[in-house]
Amino acid sequence: MRDLAKRFEWVKPRAVASADGLPALDVPAAHLAVFAVALRDEWGFDLLTDMAGCDWGVDADPGSRFGVVYHFARSNGGALLRVSCLAGPNEGGDAVVLPSLAKDFASADWFEREIFDLFGVSFEGHPDLRRILMWEEYEWHPLRKDFPLAGREAALPSGDAASMGGGLDRVAVAPMEGGPFVSAEGGGSPRNGEPRGADQSWADDRGAGENRCDHV
Repeated sequence: MRDLAKRFEWVKPRAVASADGLPALDVPAAHLAVFAVALRDEWGFDLLTDMAGCDWGVDADPGSRFGVVYHFARSNGGALLRVSCLAGPNEGGDAVVLPSLAKDFASADWFEREIFDLFGVSFEGHPDLRRILMWEEYEWHPLRKDFPLAGREAALPSGDAASMGGGLDRVAVAPMEGGPFVSAEGGGSPRNGEPRGADQSWADDRGAGENRCDHV
């Protein structure tokens, strides 16, 4: 960590330590590609094992709402390195952008497509930046904080609608049975920390001996 900070003056240790103890660094978007290549070629971090999109919410500053967390590892063993990078606006201000790492780390290809699809972060220089889960005509990004938990009504692609038959041509808003959904206070196990319905009255008529699968 200290060697990296000496070599790159713009590398900063994260202000808040990671809960899992992994070393974590903040890197500006403008230097991300250079830094990633140096990690691989000079420090031996030749594997990009994971990328995760982040949305800090609609109240965040426009230049710091969206970001990506990268996890680098050495193929010959050793600890992971976590790198966090905020996605800045493009020149027109109509998109949030990070440089693509796909040409230097093959695993970044689908990771970047998934984050583009679900968070709307574009990756400049990606060889084939298409949606990977939602269809191309879908207007929204479902993992953004302002996307409704129940979803949005949307037209299905004509080919998919025809294959389903029965006149189904739209995605309907999901019923919010048991909602709104909240996380339990006080922490504890990950299972207890997952959101559950604040209103459980819909399940009151179940028998005491029936398997109630509130969580899997």
